[in-house]
Amino acid sequence: MLNLSHKKLDVWKLSIELIKIIYKLTESFPKSELFGITNQLRRASVSVASNLAEGCARKSLLERKRYFEISRSSLVEVDTQLEICLVLNYVSKQSKISINETLNILFAKLSNFILKAK
Repeated sequence: MLNLSHKKLDVWKLSIELIKIIYKLTESFPKSELFGITNQLRRASVSVASNLAEGCARKSLLERKRYFEISRSSLVEVDTQLEICLVLNYVSKQSKISINETLNILFAKLSNFILKAK
C-alpha cells in the first residue's frame, strides 16, 4: 500500500467514513434502484475522496484547488441525492439528519482545506 500524503489528512479520512455511511445506507434501497440512485449516490460519495486524493498528487496549486473544488461539489451532489431519497422515502428524516452532521462537517473541512491549499 502506498504511503501518500492525502491518507494523513483528517478531511480525507472523514470522506472515507462518508463512503462507508453511504454504502451501508444504500444496502436497504430497492433493487430496482441499483443502477439508479444507489449507483449515483455511491459514485458521488467515492468521488469526494477520490478527487481529494487526486488533487493532492497534482503539482500546480491551480490544479490542486480545482480537484479539491470538484471534491466539494461531489459532496453537494451527495446532499442533493439524499434529499431525493428522502422524498422517495428511501431514507428516514432521522437518517438524513444524522448524515447531515457528517456532510456539514466535511463541507466545512473541505472549504477550509481549499482556502489553505498551497
